[in-house]
Amino acid sequence: MSDLLRAPAEIKYAEELDWLESIDDNPKPFSWRLSPKMVRLFILGSERADGLDREVSQKWFGDRSFVERSIVTLASDRGLLLIGDPGTGKSWLAELLSAAICRNSTLVVQGTAGTTEDHIKYSWNVSMVIAKGQSRESMIPSPIMTAMEAGAIGRFEELTRSTSDVQDALISILSEKYISVPELESGAGDDNIVFAKPGFSIIATANSRDRGVNDLSSALKRRFNFVRIPVVTNRKSEAEIVRFRTEELLRRHSIDLDVPPTLLDVLLQSFADLRASAAAAGSDDEKLESALSTAEQIGVLEDAVLHSNFFGERALTARTLASSLVGSLTRREPEDLAILNKYLHGVVEPRSKDEGGSWPEFLEGGRDAIATLS
Repeated sequence: MSDLLRAPAEIKYAEELDWLESIDDNPKPFSWRLSPKMVRLFILGSERADGLDREVSQKWFGDRSFVERSIVTLASDRGLLLIGDPGTGKSWLAELLSAAICRNSTLVVQGTAGTTEDHIKYSWNVSMVIAKGQSRESMIPSPIMTAMEAGAIGRFEELTRSTSDVQDALISILSEKYISVPELESGAGDDNIVFAKPGFSIIATANSRDRGVNDLSSALKRRFNFVRIPVVTNRKSEAEIVRFRTEELLRRHSIDLDVPPTLLDVLLQSFADLRASAAAAGSDDEKLESALSTAEQIGVLEDAVLHSNFFGERALTARTLASSLVGSLTRREPEDLAILNKYLHGVVEPRSKDEGGSWPEFLEGGRDAIATLS
C-alpha cells in the first residue's frame, strides 16, 4: 500500500475486512462479502455493545440512518443516488459501501459533459476488430458492464454532469439488468446480451449545487432511491471528521506535528461564522464562492500543516492557519477578498479583543494574507 498515492478502501482496510468476514455469521444478500450489519459496522465503527474482540474505527461520520438506508437500497433491485452539497462525503461513503459489499470500489464512471454512452456500456478494441472482427474478445467492457458480469457494485460519480443521452442509457440497465450488443450476432449462447448477476447495483452521486446542469428525468429518478447527505453542522462530528482526516495526512507524510485543540476550535468557529454570514447574505455576490464544506475545512488545515512542516517552524500557528484559510477560500477577486476582510474586521477583531488566545494572531495572519493578495 505504501507504493500507492491513494489506496482504495478495500486495500487500505483489507486486514480489517478480512477479519470482519471471518467472524460474520449473519445472512448476506446475493454474493455480498459482508452482511448488512457488518457493512454498517465497518463504515460507522464498532461500539462496546457489539462485543467484538477488537475495535473497528469509524470511517464515515454522519447519521446512522443514511448508512442503513443506503445498505437496504443496495440489497434491493434499485440503484442508490447519494445527493448533497460538495464535500459532504458522498463519494467516500460510496467507496466504503462498495469495498465492504464486493471488495471492489474501483468500477467507477466519472460523469462529465464529455461522458458518452460507451463509457457506461462498452467500446471496441479497434486493432482486434480489424484483425478478427467484432467479438466478445474484442469488446472493451465499461466499469458498469464489468460490475454487471461480476455481480458487483458499479459507481457513477457526478451523474447530473453527464448528458441526457448517457442518463437515458442508465434507465434500461437499471430496469432490465442487461446490456444488448447489437453488433454481435444472436446465438444459442446469447453472446449479444450481457446479463447482470445477482449482487449488481449502481451507486451514483450528484451535487445538489449542480441542479439545472442536466436534471434527471422522472423515469431515471424512479429507478433510484435518494439519500440526501446534509452538510455536517454538528460541532463535535465536524471536529471528529477533521481530526480523522488530518491524522491520516500526518501518517502518510510521516509528519511529527501536533494540531493544538485551540487552533482546531479556531478553524471550526471560523467556518461556522462564515456559514452564518453566507446564510444571512442577500445575494450571491455577498457569499463566498466556496461551499464552506467539511472537505474544504480539511483542505485548509492540511495546507496549513504541510506549510508549517516544510517552510515553518514545524509547529502549527494561528498565523499560518489564517493564511491558509484566506488562500484556500479566495476564488473570486475582489469579491471573496472583500467578504473575508469584512469577516476579519467585523467578527475576528472584536473576538480577539474579548477572548484573546489564538484569535489576535489569527487576525494578524488573515490581514497579512489579504494584503498580499490585494
